[in-house]
Amino acid sequence: MTEKNGKNWSMADISGKKTTHRVAIAGGRICIGQEAFRLLEAGKMPKGDPLAMAEIAGIQAAKQTPALIPLCHPISLNRVLIHSILRPDDFSVEVFCVAEIAEKTGVEMEALTGLSIALLTIWDLSKPVNPALEISNNRLVYKSGGKSGVWIHPDGLPDEVVEIIAELER
Repeated sequence: MTEKNGKNWSMADISGKKTTHRVAIAGGRICIGQEAFRLLEAGKMPKGDPLAMAEIAGIQAAKQTPALIPLCHPISLNRVLIHSILRPDDFSVEVFCVAEIAEKTGVEMEALTGLSIALLTIWDLSKPVNPALEISNNRLVYKSGGKSGVWIHPDGLPDEVVEIIAELER
């Protein structure tokens, strides 16, 4: 334990918690512009498929969360999945990251880390076509398990997240 400015720093003590099945889903959006969107739909982005690479990068990032965020518990993830949806109305891609465990602590940080890196990967592979990109609305949209049970973002769940949750429960 390190003391700085009279404050003690340590990981949260989870020894008294029960192991439960926990799921967290984070969502966000990247606006890539009309030309990049057209190329993405056609499978002709100059640096390869941003969605395939985002899926791999997001999964890898979720697995590395304890190495990136101080005091984050190392956990054994049961599943991480990246789900991308093309939104032609505003030339964006909406991304959801699902993280699932059976542990004594939550999995929200893993879902948010996976989401962030998936979106940044789409950025990296889209910037040759359009450097004026924008990531927005990164947020936790759903979590379940533990003492507090189910939590849903106050803005509600997108239909795609409802479908993801239904698929997880099968």
